[in-house]
Amino acid sequence: MDETPQWYVLRDLSRPNSKLSAFDKLTGKGIKCFTPLVRKVVTQGGKQEWKDVPYMRDLLFAHSTHDVLDPFMAPGLRLQYRYVHGGFKEPMTVREADMDCFIRAVSSSISSKYYRPEEITSAMRNRRIRIIGGPLHGYEGSLVTVRGTTVKRLLVELPMLLAAAVEVEPEFIQLL
Repeated sequence: MDETPQWYVLRDLSRPNSKLSAFDKLTGKGIKCFTPLVRKVVTQGGKQEWKDVPYMRDLLFAHSTHDVLDPFMAPGLRLQYRYVHGGFKEPMTVREADMDCFIRAVSSSISSKYYRPEEITSAMRNRRIRIIGGPLHGYEGSLVTVRGTTVKRLLVELPMLLAAAVEVEPEFIQLL
């Protein structure tokens, strides 16, 4: 096996009310993990509060080697690899550069909007932009605008998996 750490795409099959999620199990063992989070109102004990919850409950990215992650894939541990469609037992991975750009973009924005690949329309990709200055300096992507708002968003994608529209300041936008 290749011993180079990679970003693996995993499925967290633990119950929503479990005390310890797969994210917590892996980070507790020193494995770098990422899951896209959104803010939602959650009711706990009759009291409503804002809480960060995963955008897709079963989506998890882990940065490690295949050998380190294999012991966590036992049937009772409720964690699985996501496999490449059409490939025989080939776990999905994300390029290091793509994942680093995605994490940096999502963490730079207070309110990111996530999209699945099938939700992205051609109208969302009509204007290509580059960000000049600010925390996302050098990023290129599509400009997503919503009618009735002044918020401008940059569409950052993980190919075939997920896309995020992150807020950018209008003065940093350069049309390509």
